[in-house]
Amino acid sequence: MKSKFQIYLSLFLLIVLISCESSSNEGDDLFAAEKYEEAISAYDKFLSTNPRNIKALYNRGRSYEELGNFELAEKDFITALDNDSKNVQVMLSLSNLFQKQKNHSSALLYADRAVETPGAPAMAYFMKARALHQLGNTDEALKEYSAAIKMETDFGQAYYNRGLLKLATNKKSSGCEDLTMAMKLNYAAATEAKEKYCN
Repeated sequence: MKSKFQIYLSLFLLIVLISCESSSNEGDDLFAAEKYEEAISAYDKFLSTNPRNIKALYNRGRSYEELGNFELAEKDFITALDNDSKNVQVMLSLSNLFQKQKNHSSALLYADRAVETPGAPAMAYFMKARALHQLGNTDEALKEYSAAIKMETDFGQAYYNRGLLKLATNKKSSGCEDLTMAMKLNYAAATEAKEKYCN
């Protein structure tokens, strides 16, 4: 038989867990509704008692990113990664954040780290390829775009980017084939690119 103390303690812990979860969910709901400033306030409140919660740190970072505050977004993503060094989603968000700021070397650093993590998704290879592409390393970029496509054969944006890179490196026939594939996969920008470069 459990003592009264154990029962009360169990109930107390359950109430604390439920209240913590609802605080985090409040931020998530506000983020989903694109109320980013309110979401940040909700995450601030939640993180004041759960400072190492990866999901809340990451989502607050995403809220800052949506508001264009890249410095605070980066800070939250780095803190999340410090607490979960194998979190590919956070690595890719950091890569994307640096890509937006045209800091392609840092974008490559985090994408490469994501690729080296076991079970990395096709998006990790795509992000690495995109950073290499921006840095002018065309051979490696082509290889990484191809790796992304091999992992996820319906990755329209990867076909599109690889197609443009092939066109830029005088591989017109193969580049146009990639743009055609991107069109078939409903990647909208491919239609205009094909009309412009493949006639």
